[in-house]
Amino acid sequence: MLRISSLIRLTVGFSCLGDFVHAADLYFPTDTVWETIDPGSAGWDVNGLEELLEFAREQRSTGIVILQNGRILAERYWEIKRRSKDSIDRLGMMTSGFTSDGQSIEDVASVQKSVVAFLAGVAEGKGLIDLQEPVSKYLGEGWSKSSPEQEIAITVKHLLSMSTGLSESLEHMGDADKIWMYNTPAYSQSIGVLEVATSENLNDLTAKWLTTQIGMHDSKWWDRPWTNSSASSSVGFTTSALDLARFGLMILAEGKWNDEDLLGNPTFIRRALSPSQSINESYGYLWWLNGGETVGGGRNNTKMRRGPLIPSAPKDLVAAQGLLNRKCYVVPSLALVVSRLGDEPPVGRNFNEKFWGMLIKASRG
Repeated sequence: MLRISSLIRLTVGFSCLGDFVHAADLYFPTDTVWETIDPGSAGWDVNGLEELLEFAREQRSTGIVILQNGRILAERYWEIKRRSKDSIDRLGMMTSGFTSDGQSIEDVASVQKSVVAFLAGVAEGKGLIDLQEPVSKYLGEGWSKSSPEQEIAITVKHLLSMSTGLSESLEHMGDADKIWMYNTPAYSQSIGVLEVATSENLNDLTAKWLTTQIGMHDSKWWDRPWTNSSASSSVGFTTSALDLARFGLMILAEGKWNDEDLLGNPTFIRRALSPSQSINESYGYLWWLNGGETVGGGRNNTKMRRGPLIPSAPKDLVAAQGLLNRKCYVVPSLALVVSRLGDEPPVGRNFNEKFWGMLIKASRG
């Protein structure tokens, strides 16, 4: 695996936050050079930004990267005190290694789902999968515990939109598209669909279509040492804060990197980042969406609450989110990408709201 011993940051001038920035106007880093911008010159409240970063540190973050138009606006890392011996050290369990400059590489939990969504978009663009086809076309009959008649109605799109109508044990709960429930075991079938349709394993596929293309050299899939190989959550996507920011930048560019169209599927990003069904308006294709009127709950929960997902954030924010509050936020209207790695924050579920309240305040100078 290629290691970058010293990623050069070059500081350039930048204008204040403005209208939506088109993909052609974004800056893309190379493997060795990533330009930075001065927050004050970019119209940010420098003290407010420092307060935001201090908040991130207090919330047990190991790394925060903020990009504006592709350039690094802020990049900060911290060593955090491990949990007591009496509690489970999930951060330690989910840290798979370190980059060449000593920053942690972490299993980003359900952030992986948004990576898989991108791979599905590439596969669709190549004509290898059809989101409207039954899952059984790729995995064969009997991949779930529902009846053949019920199973044939579940499409690949239902896997990506969490609307299969299945329980976590893959048993029938209701008709597909009639129930929304966050369901990792059902989602994991999409990995099998990709591997069957492409005749490639997940690591090779991700390297070919994503990580080597955009310089995510510290990112790969691993077998989680705390699970058995038959579990639906047995594989995890490991990455660094900088690599995750690269992924967010590519999404901001609607699947492009420099002049290269990695997706070959012009409508996919906009479909993936729009409500994928009518029940939970805050969920696309394995991406969380802001601005919707309904927000789905967690595991084994079919109830909706009133939205939006993050009231303090811009309505067009989308997010890849994982356990311990691993985040990759993308805000097209502000040309912002934010990645966050680390442990579970003391504020818990309030992290999104507090973080974005402080960020928006700092961005206004």
